[in-house]
Amino acid sequence: MPDPINPALARITADAFTLRRALRARPAEQAHTLAARITEAQQLAGTALRLFLDLAPHAAQSSPTDLLLLDRVAQIAKAAQDAGAELTAALARAVENRRRQADARSGRVVLVGPSPQQFIESAVDLLDRIPALYHAISRDRLISFIR
Repeated sequence: MPDPINPALARITADAFTLRRALRARPAEQAHTLAARITEAQQLAGTALRLFLDLAPHAAQSSPTDLLLLDRVAQIAKAAQDAGAELTAALARAVENRRRQADARSGRVVLVGPSPQQFIESAVDLLDRIPALYHAISRDRLISFIR
């Protein structure tokens, strides 16, 4: 398998930390900010999927170690994609809430369902999986089998 996996996984993990930090640091309920965070999550998923595509042909013999590595990289991609989906749901809910408030004739608006912040918190939880998966790859010494 190709050597660039460790730097690629390290970059994916660092990008996940950066995105998590940004989501936790300031409320991201503004549409523009949420759209930017969605784009970051999608780029993170894209990087993980490109890594998967690079690794898959080299796992032709399908050893258990190679398959475990592919599984964990696929899980990283899924976590990033799912985080992006949660952020997209937060964006849709934030815009819907604003629209309802603007359309309301009275000052009181009843908002139903999870709040945008709840979707954002779910995205953060999903992003928390990425470093754990990276550490599992390192712990199980899957990277050493790549050469």
